[in-house]
Amino acid sequence: QVQLVESGGGLVQAGGSLRLSCAASGRAFSSYSMGWFRQAPGKEREFVAAIRWSGGRTYYADSLKGRFTISRDNAKNTVYLQMNSLKPEDTAVYYCAASLGPIRQAAREYDYWGQGTHVTVSS
Repeated sequence: QVQLVESGGGLVQAGGSLRLSCAASGRAFSSYSMGWFRQAPGKEREFVAAIRWSGGRTYYADSLKGRFTISRDNAKNTVYLQMNSLKPEDTAVYYCAASLGPIRQAAREYDYWGQGTHVTVSS
């Protein structure tokens, strides 16, 4: 049974940083791409970043390049999202997801999802 468990969310002041973690279990993920998405209240879920588990190729939403960094630790089966210079508009529930194959931006292309972790950025 595939499980994706996010952690690391919380309350932070504008300009601060957070690192989210996504612990993956239940299968071998070497053929998967792992993505981070976020959903703010009243808005659609949006793509944040993704990484190929094998090789480590990354891709980011244009609006977040330079502030967010996705990475993975193969030994720990964990994917991270380092978020710097946070803004109030980054407030959302952040989700980790897994997609078999290449990096994709569409949420519908992802097969497995975590339960989400809340990030609140105060001004």
